[in-house]
Amino acid sequence: MPTLGEELFLRKLSVYDHLYILVFIYNVMGITAEEIVKLFEKDVRARKRFAELLVVEPDIRLAIINAVLRDVATKQDIRDMATKQDIAELRKELMELRKALEVKIEREVSRLEREIDRLEEEIDRLFKLVLVSVLGILISITTTILVRILLP
Repeated sequence: MPTLGEELFLRKLSVYDHLYILVFIYNVMGITAEEIVKLFEKDVRARKRFAELLVVEPDIRLAIINAVLRDVATKQDIRDMATKQDIAELRKELMELRKALEVKIEREVSRLEREIDRLEEEIDRLFKLVLVSVLGILISITTTILVRILLP
């Protein structure tokens, strides 16, 4: 013998009639929404029947389809997804680029070190040249002063 809930769902009523009955049970009989959910969890046939009733209604079916479509991946989404092979290839390319950059950086560092060494040598040479020039000027000034003092 079917229960009251089964009896209601086995009848050919519209979804709106069933929802009205659920609201009526909720308001008049004092059954909470949680209890209604528990009843559906216990009774598989009633749950399936309720789902069938929901799907039959065009407005509700459209709302369900739209909700599901938001979560469904399209073929293009799947094509756009990177595969494990794509990721492995990208990692390999990144490693190759990294090695190439390391080689270029090492080459540039070596070139800069050679340039710095050359500039240090040039600065040292210029320092010696200036030192010799200043020393020559000092000797020339000293000689001029001594000549004027000694040979009046």
